[in-house]
Amino acid sequence: MNIKKTFMAALCAVMLLPATAVAQFNWPYEVKNGVVVTKVPERPAGQKDALNLTTPKINVLRVGFVGLGMRGHEAVRRWVYQEGVQIMGLCDHEQARAEASNEQLRQAGLPPATLYSGEDGYKALCERPDVDLIYIAVDWEHHFPVAKYAMEHGKHVAIEVPSAMNLDEIWQLINLSEQKRVHCMMLENCCYDFFELNSLNLAQKGLFGEVIFGQGAYRHDLDPYWDAYWKRDANDKLGWRLDYNMKYRGDVYATHGLGPVAQCMNIHRGDRFTILTAMDTKSFAGVKKAEKRLGHKVDNFRQGDLTNTMIRTEQGKVIQIVHDVMTPQPYSRMFHLVGTHGVSNKYPVEGIALDNESLKKAGIDTKTNYYNGEAFLNDADMKKLYAKYQSPIVTKYTEMAKKVGGHGGMDFIMDSRLIYCLQHGLPLDMDVYDLAEWCSLAELGSISMDNNCIGVEVPDFTRGHWNDQKGYRHAFASPEEEAAQEAANHEFTVKLKATAEKAWKKYDKKNAKNKKVAKK
Repeated sequence: MNIKKTFMAALCAVMLLPATAVAQFNWPYEVKNGVVVTKVPERPAGQKDALNLTTPKINVLRVGFVGLGMRGHEAVRRWVYQEGVQIMGLCDHEQARAEASNEQLRQAGLPPATLYSGEDGYKALCERPDVDLIYIAVDWEHHFPVAKYAMEHGKHVAIEVPSAMNLDEIWQLINLSEQKRVHCMMLENCCYDFFELNSLNLAQKGLFGEVIFGQGAYRHDLDPYWDAYWKRDANDKLGWRLDYNMKYRGDVYATHGLGPVAQCMNIHRGDRFTILTAMDTKSFAGVKKAEKRLGHKVDNFRQGDLTNTMIRTEQGKVIQIVHDVMTPQPYSRMFHLVGTHGVSNKYPVEGIALDNESLKKAGIDTKTNYYNGEAFLNDADMKKLYAKYQSPIVTKYTEMAKKVGGHGGMDFIMDSRLIYCLQHGLPLDMDVYDLAEWCSLAELGSISMDNNCIGVEVPDFTRGHWNDQKGYRHAFASPEEEAAQEAANHEFTVKLKATAEKAWKKYDKKNAKNKKVAKK
């Protein structure tokens, strides 16, 4: 018997956890035939998958916001433009932030919300019977506990990115969505940028042919922002986000780049991620940023300055995802699709290139010097292309989105689609399995890199249902249903605003009385 082979076989069969593992990344796994395999928990008896989950229509959507820092405060600003909704509660660890967001309601002519604060303030908000949706924009480590508590109390949740930080949280959110039959959506705004939405529509209409390769990234120098992230107390020198990068290795912010590509490639709608491998640089810049703020040497800054993850799918396609928030460079999400009949590219040059077959399909003259797909369409032909193939979501929301803003308008479109689907009782654009797949790169990539960049199987988070639906799609109500809901939304909001002046007088009187008592 070959002793070396016997030893290696035994080694590959045992449970393996990296010596540098930390509590946040602790999901059990083993190495089989040179590939890491993570534990996939069985679906509990009687529990059904949440694919294409629909819930009863919510004619008037009542929402509570948890986390009112950079992203949450801005979300409230956008939501005051939405009709057919009422902001019932505003919660932040710091009372002053909740009060500041409440003032946005006053300025918009809406009645005040109930305010919640402190470490566990969100619990009382989640327990309210008159709240349908909890919109979560806290720091990363609190995304999961707030979402878990809300879902346990029967609330739909919309969670800022990344919505779950490890496999344990991911599997718990999946089970909660399946058990409670409530929506768990990640607020991935980059899926709603105009170019990405139009590219998705072109892909769905077959203009790119078979999409075989995709690239995505989050390449954004955060140096101007590190000190703006929330700090727990005076002893917190790093702020929550730099502290997280110091402690954890892997693509901890993969979803901006991965989300739009995954939709174009029909992930868990006819294809799925099967295996990934990750590789990173050492920390050259990141560790210096930590040392500067801490005032001492840091020996184990886990996050590399640049992390590269390669993913292969069941259908034999490949995706590349890059993360770099440490080095100075132009902002880029590297959105790039390669198909058998054309490509879509956003950074650094935005353009669409199609071969002659797809040009004919689009009604574009093939005599133009595009060399059968080797050159991007000119402005005039791009207008022709979009006139025929513009995403219906872009058509519907562009004017209002550009007025309201939010990363150029994509945040407003994201909110609008969430509201639209809940009011019409339709499946959301992103489900809990999207959340799972896109967020899993953090821990799976960490496992890969901690084991010399070994391949890691990506779990089938749908537990066998990834091929039930053929092709990604947005859900729409009929034009008649849309018109009726929009009319009802407007009528409700007009009536709601009519109550605002009286409600604010009562609120201000009570608030003044409370402050007077507090001074005594």
